[in-house]
Amino acid sequence: MRVSGKVACLSPGCAACGCCQRVCPRDAIHIYRGVEARIDRERCAGCGLCARACPASVLSLVERRAV
Repeated sequence: MRVSGKVACLSPGCAACGCCQRVCPRDAIHIYRGVEARIDRERCAGCGLCARACPASVLSLVERRAV
């Protein structure tokens, strides 16, 4: 699992369908080599639209704690 900003992607289940990429208002998601979604942690706002749009349910919001 890779954690980026506020969204995590479990790539083994990612179908690279692009549903998450199409709904991201900050253009923070890109399909890498046609096999998985990758999230740009600098652009991710943590809105959760991508997680709701993912038909495979491999994207989820991750709570970040202040250190």
